[in-house]
Amino acid sequence: MSALSTLREDICRFAHTLHARGLTHGSTGNISVRTADGGLLVTPTGSSFMTLDPARLSRFDATMTLVEGDRPTKEMPLHRAFYDTRSTAGAVVHLHSCHSVALSMMPDVDEDDFLPHLTPYPIMQLGRVKLLPYFMPGDAAIGTAIRGLAGQRSAVMLANHGPVVAGKDLAAAVYAIEELEAGAQLAMMTRNLSPRALDEDEVAALVAEFDVDWGA
Repeated sequence: MSALSTLREDICRFAHTLHARGLTHGSTGNISVRTADGGLLVTPTGSSFMTLDPARLSRFDATMTLVEGDRPTKEMPLHRAFYDTRSTAGAVVHLHSCHSVALSMMPDVDEDDFLPHLTPYPIMQLGRVKLLPYFMPGDAAIGTAIRGLAGQRSAVMLANHGPVVAGKDLAAAVYAIEELEAGAQLAMMTRNLSPRALDEDEVAALVAEFDVDWGA
């Protein structure tokens, strides 16, 4: 099996497990992965993560021309924004996971540091998550907002919509967005219960030890 065929299968396999575990639903969510020739493989518009066909994934060449497959997700602007501003981005995953969306609607959330520092792993895998305002799905303004971060964040939360995470490869992006949703779930479960969060020194130690991209 060629590297491109393997990548197609990997996208569908990861997408299926995300859907099966309720991390996205219906025909929501989208994934893109950088190919060896500088192009992208992207999940098609209107497709379900449960039933993706590897042969029908949207394939773009290095000039971002669609050369094969179905029409891509309408969220291409947000995917392109991450690739254009983060040289390390090898994959981008966007979900409509419920706990992170719920947390994004809470009035006291820190827009510059979306997840409270309850456990180490969201810090280690995501750095600080930026909460962006609500945009209509597919709005090119989402891409503009991400570009405005100048590549300094690997993850953003779209208010009332869902998280978007860029990783060095597909597995890294999937694992990180799972950690984002788990962190949001903990935040919602412990809301108004005054949980003991990690203090500033503990967070700083994690950032230093694991070389976390903390962003500006």
